[in-house]
Formats: sequence, C-alpha cells, structure tokens
Amino acid sequence: MSVVQGYLLASMPDASLFGFPPTNEPTPLSPAPEPISIMRPFNIPDYVYQAALDPRVPLTIAALYAVTAKALNKFNASRNKKPWAMSKTKVFSAFVVLHNVLLAVYSAWTFWGMLGTMRRSIVTPFGPGGVAASADSLCRIHGPSGLGSSLYFNDTSGNWDSANPNTLLGSLDGKQPSNMQMGRIWNEGLNYYGWIFYLSKFYEVLDTFIILAKGKFSSTLQTYHHAGAMLCMWAGMRYMSAPIWVFTLVNSFIHALMYTYYTLSAFSIRVPMAVKRTLTTMQITQFVVGASYAILHSFVTYVAPVTVTKVATQIDNLPAAAVDAAMPAATGALDSLKKFIFGSAALESVASGAVKKSALVTETSYVAQPCIATANETFAIWLNVLYLAPLTYLFVSFFIASYMKRSTANSKATGKPNRRLSNVALAEKAGWDAARDLEQEVYGGEKMVNGHSNGHANGHIEVIEEVDEIVVPKKANGRTKRRT
Repeated sequence: MSVVQGYLLASMPDASLFGFPPTNEPTPLSPAPEPISIMRPFNIPDYVYQAALDPRVPLTIAALYAVTAKALNKFNASRNKKPWAMSKTKVFSAFVVLHNVLLAVYSAWTFWGMLGTMRRSIVTPFGPGGVAASADSLCRIHGPSGLGSSLYFNDTSGNWDSANPNTLLGSLDGKQPSNMQMGRIWNEGLNYYGWIFYLSKFYEVLDTFIILAKGKFSSTLQTYHHAGAMLCMWAGMRYMSAPIWVFTLVNSFIHALMYTYYTLSAFSIRVPMAVKRTLTTMQITQFVVGASYAILHSFVTYVAPVTVTKVATQIDNLPAAAVDAAMPAATGALDSLKKFIFGSAALESVASGAVKKSALVTETSYVAQPCIATANETFAIWLNVLYLAPLTYLFVSFFIASYMKRSTANSKATGKPNRRLSNVALAEKAGWDAARDLEQEVYGGEKMVNGHSNGHANGHIEVIEEVDEIVVPKKANGRTKRRT
C-alpha cells in the first residue's frame, strides 16, 4: 500500500490577511467539561470564558496598571525612594515568598499540561504524512487529527470550513467545531491552559508593586513588558492563533525556573553563577526565538493530499438473462422480502432490464493550505511580533555595546588583536551581559551592590535577577578582589 505524503512551500502571505481592526472574528471555543483532576482542577463556564476574552478586559487592566505604576513612580520620587512602611513587615516578606512560590508552582503546572497537549497533538515528520503532517498539526489547531482534515475559520463566509468535506460532517451544524473533538492543539489543552495563562498575566503585575513598595522605580520598559504581555496573550487566545502555544509552553517553563530562583534567593539559598547566567540568557532567548517562530507561520504553505470517499452510481442496460442471473424473478414471500430490502423501485428497474450498480470510490487531490488562513490569526501574530521587536532590538544593542567594550578592553590589555578563541569567549560573555542588562530593564529594579539586592531586608529579596559578578576596587593580597 503506497503512502501519499504532502510537502512544504515557502510563500508570501496574502495581502487580505492584514486587515485591521479584526472583523468577522470567530467565537472563542471554550474547553469541554472534564472530570476534576490535578491537571483539570476546575471547569470553566462558557460565559466566564467568553467574558474574560472581551477586549475591554485587557485594555482596561493594562491601562490602569500603566497609569498606577507611573503615579507610584512619582510618589516614590517625592519620598526620595524611601521604602514603604509595609515593605519592612514580616507579612510583606511572607507575601513575597508566597507570591514567588505560587507562580513557580503554577508555571510548572502549566508547562506540564502544555507538554502533554503538544505530545498528544504534534505529528512526527518521520511518519506517513512527512513534514506536511507536522506542519498541519502545528498550523491548524482545530478539527480532527489527520493531514488535510483540519477546520479553519473562513473570513469571507464567516463560517468554519475544511479542505476535506468529510470533516464538516463532524462539526456542529457544519459551522462550529465541537469542543469534544480531540486530536489537535486547541481542544487537547491549549484552550484550557492558555486561557488561565492569559489571566496569570494580570496577577504578575504584583512583581511591579513589590518593587515599588521597596521605594524603587518601575521602568517604562517593565511597564511595557507587563501591559504588552496581557494584550498579546489576549489576542492569541481570543483569535485562536496557532503560534500562541509556543508562548504558553516556553514562557511557563522559563517562569517556573525564574520564580523558583527567586524563592531560593528569598531564603538566602546560594544559586550557582552558571545557573543564574543560563536562566537570564534563556529569558531573553525566548523573545528572539518566539518572535522568529511566530513570523515563520505567515510564510509557510503546506500541500496536503485530501482523500474523499463517496458513493458512485451507474446504470447499465443488461440482457434479460443477466437480469435473471443477478436477481431471479420475485415470487410470493421472496418478492415481498426483496421489496422490503431493495424497495419497489429497484425491482421495477431490474424488471425493465436496467440494473443500478453502486460502489465506494476514493478520490485524492492535492490542496495547498496556508499555515495561517485568517486575518484574525495574522493580527494576533504580528501584534506579538511588534511587541517583542523593541525587546529584541535592545538585546542586540546591549550585546553589541558589551561585545565592543570588552573587545576593546581586551585589546588594550594584551596589546594585540583578539584571536578567534578569545572572540568566542568575548561573544559568550557579551551575550550574558546583554541578557542581564535587558532583564534588569524589563523586570525592573537596580543593580545589586556587593552581590546583594538594595532591597534585601527582613529576609526577602526583590524580584529581579542578581548581577552575575561585581568587581570591587579593593586590593587583597595584591590582587583585585571579586565577589559574587
């Protein structure tokens, strides 16, 4: 039995996909109720699911957050950055620890749930459908599994459609996908974990208020980061855009590690420098990789073989002898039985010398499927890309500045140009420094002093990354002393 495979093509997105603002959008498909378990501790009512994805929700909260952060910055400036009284209490210290523990556990739970979702949904490129089957499972997140069997929203008609007509038979009224139909990313878990992850972005703004309570400032970039994350997760979930799974999966993994680190720091548990550097670099790498992966969706088309099975009928005029051989004359009880099975019309047709033959016929055609088929998904993708662009630009700028600075310093120290090996080492160090500098801008706070946070008091530590290494201008035994 031969296996028919599809293939991938590079393509430019259609201009019609870049309409703004989004119109004729599909209704977000809420997750079907399931038995309560650790990975599904509660079910989400449809009306709650839809209400949370109303655009007024993220816009209002993001605006209130930005205005409040700006106002509290001025308040801290008027107090000469004096910590609030509450930040010196044991209750506040306990809250900071519980906040970090909660986000670490929640993020790990989300990552594990999404890992199972992807494991059940993504098709290996080494299977019968090849790379086209993998692309299909990643690009099209609704409908039954199987190459070419996906459901997608048709912007023109305002209904759900499929390249395979047989797929529509399994949807509700041929228009709305069923949330009970498993096999693809959305119903397998993204609709559940992604929605909760979207809501968690509102809670994460407490990171900012912890910093503000210590008398520090919330940077503009930090405010931009939190407000933008709310809107980007909203757009991805509201318009059910395929790439949103990567942000839910990867960002939850990074946050699980990040908030675990913060929790350990709160208990004064020393974390190896290599771990901190790796974590910082991972936090920034997700910006670059995530944006690149999201953009890729708009430039990929896969060609899928769609096989449709239908009933083909044919009427042949046969001689009387053949008619007799095919169906003997109906008499008595046998005639009644044949009428019951075949119907009187079939018997009359045979009696007149005509036999109606039917057979199941399969037809295979190749259908080009753009990875992103709707303007709504395109809007969500490019909103995320535009949001990440300034962060990526800053990372590159920090990297170049750090690399150039270290390269110049190394040349002056050695009196000769750098060798290839030293260039690699310098680039690696510059990458760490760039990631650290950007993280401090994004997550707020100031640089550490002598390896400890300025806000380190009463057993707690502010929610920022430590500086990896501080050079203290003090001689010890004739050498410069380095502290970590």
